[in-house]
Amino acid sequence: MNSLASVSTAQGGVRGCGTAWQPCLGLYQQTPAPPLGPEDWVEADGGPSLIQDCPGQSFQAWRLLLYLKSSLSDEDDVLLEPYLQSWDQLLSFMESLGTMVSLFSQKVKEKVVLIRQLSLKHSAEAHGRLGPADLLGLKHGAYRSVRSMVEAELKLGVVNFSHRTDSGCRTLLRLHRSLLWLKLMLEGLAEGPDAVGRYKTPGELSRNAYKVALAPHHPWLLRQAAELVFLALPDRQFFLQLVCVQNQQEAEPILRVIIHALMLVHRRTQRILAEHDMLELP
Repeated sequence: MNSLASVSTAQGGVRGCGTAWQPCLGLYQQTPAPPLGPEDWVEADGGPSLIQDCPGQSFQAWRLLLYLKSSLSDEDDVLLEPYLQSWDQLLSFMESLGTMVSLFSQKVKEKVVLIRQLSLKHSAEAHGRLGPADLLGLKHGAYRSVRSMVEAELKLGVVNFSHRTDSGCRTLLRLHRSLLWLKLMLEGLAEGPDAVGRYKTPGELSRNAYKVALAPHHPWLLRQAAELVFLALPDRQFFLQLVCVQNQQEAEPILRVIIHALMLVHRRTQRILAEHDMLELP
């Protein structure tokens, strides 16, 4: 039994999980949130944050921004631990939209878990132990950042440019594309009405974003299933409530801040992957 499977069994995990296709979701608990409140996030001009705590829901926009900002702490790199914590928040956002969205959210969750598994596995092999290494690889090791992961996996030969491998680089690329989908959808939500005063529905915005970011990489069957998800999305008001606002006017500045943070993380990740010709990994 390999080290990951041993940990899974020891911690009460389900036998048979721990593979690339069936990651042990129960093995990883979300890192406890730092003891910071929304008042600790300030905008670029130093003024108070526009984004407030939203009681009674798991998704918190201020927490998402905190993690996105933390992921950019190193110049010209993206730290993986806060990047994955950002995805924990984005998953909460997606799961708030209803059970149909699980078509996307479950795939994303598996990818987040897989990178965390890879960091643990690499840390265990490097240090000869696996304990509350508390995601040691994400804090100090090869999986500390996007650059360090890319360089380590290239050196180990686990990235294949012709055939599919379950590498962290390939997995990150899939998350990177999904991040673009969410960014484009939020950009649509931040836009005003059209010439006749009509706002596009979240379903329309999600479909348009999907066609750009994900559809070119998905098989026909998955593209058809995605259409059902778009039809089942809640109305625009539900989305506004997720960021604790009541109307479009209140939502726009908040959405713009989130979109900007997503753009910075996406742009930096894109540049690193492009440097190593990893934007089309099979």
